[in-house]
Amino acid sequence: MTITTVASPAPRQPAALARGFLTGGVIGTSLAALVVGGIVESVPLFVAGLVLPALYGLLRFLAGAPRRAREAAVVPRTALASIEDRHVVGGETSDVPVRFGLTVSPDDAPAFRVEVTQDINVVDLPDHRPGGIVVVTYPPDRPWRVRIVKRPTPEWEDRAAGARLDPAPGPAVVREPQESGAVGFVRLFGLLLGATAVILMFRAELFDEGTAAGRAPASSKPSVSATSWTVVVSSGSGTVALGPDRSFLDEGELGRAIGSLTDGPGTREVLTVVVQERLLSVVFPPTGTRGPRFDPRSLPHERIPGLVEEATTTLGVHSPLTWELTADRRDGSLRIRVGVTGPGGTASLEADGRGTVVRRTPAR
Repeated sequence: MTITTVASPAPRQPAALARGFLTGGVIGTSLAALVVGGIVESVPLFVAGLVLPALYGLLRFLAGAPRRAREAAVVPRTALASIEDRHVVGGETSDVPVRFGLTVSPDDAPAFRVEVTQDINVVDLPDHRPGGIVVVTYPPDRPWRVRIVKRPTPEWEDRAAGARLDPAPGPAVVREPQESGAVGFVRLFGLLLGATAVILMFRAELFDEGTAAGRAPASSKPSVSATSWTVVVSSGSGTVALGPDRSFLDEGELGRAIGSLTDGPGTREVLTVVVQERLLSVVFPPTGTRGPRFDPRSLPHERIPGLVEEATTTLGVHSPLTWELTADRRDGSLRIRVGVTGPGGTASLEADGRGTVVRRTPAR
């Protein structure tokens, strides 16, 4: 069957263009808000990127309610149709999708051809062979929405049993009208415009965040390089790296490093503190958010060397290669965990905010 498309009533072009532009604008604005909100750590902007498409979808649903009501009020037309061809397109259940090529012959209108895909029970497939006659229904204003009636009335069943249908004139197939290329263009234009608007509104914050990747912005503490350590502080995190032959287990070393990250006008609490032999990392909470944070100066600094020693010597990890201490308040109270890795496996212990061990997990 040669397939062409019968001209069908298309949606009004101005309305279609407006919907395409709004849809593209919402997509572009939402995606840009999610990305920019994550970069500049703006919770309201990030939430707006999530809420905007949901709100737009709700408005589209409400705006389309009258049209759906009008379509539902249209009485479907019943007709006979002959099966020109049939292809099972997949499925592993009792109902499989089948693509039919049908010639529909209404009683009071010219016959036409249409292609539909419908789930058919495998038991009923022998009743839907090419050349067979079936009963179908379709909305008169949308003939491409043909559906095969699985249980027709006795009257239509008798008509189908004795019917002989002539093929529809010509090779044309009725199909749902497709949107024009102009709609796709204005949708892309709206997407780019929405994304550009968000980026321009927050260009100052984005520029500041961009400078943090290569150097600390002017509002942050600058990087300091010396023979003993290197300090880097940005809006979201801070690190201190010790030089050779130094360790955060040395007396007073950890306290001084934490002070270099949190003291001064920009003093902030932190979400997490991670300590390794010569590397200290802290994570600051995003601006304007609430969460389980704590003052890293409240850590029991004097107990940390003892906790690391106990973890590396008593938990069965012989000749430990690395250790890592993590402190946070995710469970409500300050928790300190020391993990150790070595040839004997991995082990860990946990301590409370006073440095008292509350749980030991030996190497396995």
